[in-house]
Amino acid sequence: MDRAALSRVIFTADDFGLSEGVNEAVERAHCAGVLHAASLMVAGPAVADAVRRARSLPNLRVGLHLVVIQGLAVLTPDEIPDLVDTDGWFPSGQLRLGINYFGRPRARRQLAAEIGAQFSAFAATGLTLHHADAHKHMHLHPTVGRLMLEIGREFGLSRVRVPAEPPAVLGRCGTRVGVGAHALYHWTRVLRRQVRAAGMTTTDHCFGIAWSGHMTRERVRRLMRELPDGESEVYFHPAVARDATLRRLMPDYEHEAELAALLEAPSPGAARRPLPQAGEVAVCRACPAVWG
Repeated sequence: MDRAALSRVIFTADDFGLSEGVNEAVERAHCAGVLHAASLMVAGPAVADAVRRARSLPNLRVGLHLVVIQGLAVLTPDEIPDLVDTDGWFPSGQLRLGINYFGRPRARRQLAAEIGAQFSAFAATGLTLHHADAHKHMHLHPTVGRLMLEIGREFGLSRVRVPAEPPAVLGRCGTRVGVGAHALYHWTRVLRRQVRAAGMTTTDHCFGIAWSGHMTRERVRRLMRELPDGESEVYFHPAVARDATLRRLMPDYEHEAELAALLEAPSPGAARRPLPQAGEVAVCRACPAVWG
């Protein structure tokens, strides 16, 4: 049987709203008919531009990219002093944050308030909440995941990314998989159970973790040939150009190469369209609704 009949792939983009270069890449890829969804950073420096673009793309599925690590908070430092620095910035140390979120009741209360504020900020955009995931997959932390689901339900959340990347598939793609990748894959079962218990949905598989920031053309082509049965999400970090924000936060990421790989990706079942030229954004209104 044809693998396309057994496998379905969904292409998504993270960090929508982080920079105008990211936003333009999301728009271009969606207008080309290959990008199905994007995850919005509601406190991102370019969030207003992202929301404006999303409103002109009625078939782009937009979700919340929850930021509770290495990014700006919605609430002020006075409101969540145990979580952010004086500039309202979450630290980047996952271990320290994980212990803080799990072991300190005051920090958990502040975390719940910030998660609620991010869902509220998304609702204020007027966009339909399609899904939620988290920056650096912090919702794999049981406390963060539980709060995302509990609070998200109040805002109509029904779909969540579970970043379960099968090590066997990576191995067939020529990537060496260590003990850490196997452990992470098994740990995702905790979040999957949480999602199912909440009555929400997710894909069977997710790709983009091992190759985060380096989803090259060859890797994507190989992955498309090795897709497992079921529904897979493949997420990218595309941008048309690397500005100062991207260079500072993700110095080794290949944003432009990821956009090129996404635009050329052989997506089963996706209707491809010519790349939009300047002044032709209206063509996006005809893009197919490919992900319910």
